[in-house]
Amino acid sequence: MSVVALAFYLFAICVIAGGLMTVISRNPVHSVLWLILAFLSSAGLFVLLGAEFVAMLLIIVYVGAVAVLFLFVVMMLDVDFAELKAEMAKYMPLALLIGLVLLMQFGMAYGSWEITDSARAARGAVTPDQLENTAALGMLLYDQYFLAFQLSGLILLVAMIGAIVLTLRHRTDVKRQDILAQIYRDPAKAMELRDVKPGQGL
Repeated sequence: MSVVALAFYLFAICVIAGGLMTVISRNPVHSVLWLILAFLSSAGLFVLLGAEFVAMLLIIVYVGAVAVLFLFVVMMLDVDFAELKAEMAKYMPLALLIGLVLLMQFGMAYGSWEITDSARAARGAVTPDQLENTAALGMLLYDQYFLAFQLSGLILLVAMIGAIVLTLRHRTDVKRQDILAQIYRDPAKAMELRDVKPGQGL
């Protein structure tokens, strides 16, 4: 058995074990740690496939941001997980039915999946032998699909601004700063000098 095959089986077993333990683990902190293991093993599989850019994105975005955020939320919030699991047990039959339907859909999609000749031709045109995967992806995004890439960034920016505007609430009982009032205040009116005699209070 070659080193590549051994690494593939090792990463594949870690992905399956990490995903399974994420679901069946009783401690939520342990679930997040198993999820991080599954992400790291998936990144190793992407490296074996030659997609090192996707592997680094998986580590930086999912492991470095999303999974760590989950871990902090689980550890900092005082959540009664026993009560939460008791409520989730009522919906277990429906969840199993939905999971079965999703598995059937994945099987049907995988059975009818075919690689077209145009996809092979585009892949051969974009990634020559002397060009790495990350450089080829950069040339594809910033050359052929530059306008679509910039428009997607603009759509995300508009969505972020819309979410901020929709969730912004002005409360009347919160004391806020008035910057203009602070700048244009008159020092003569803002300060008052009093002659405090010894032994007396204000």
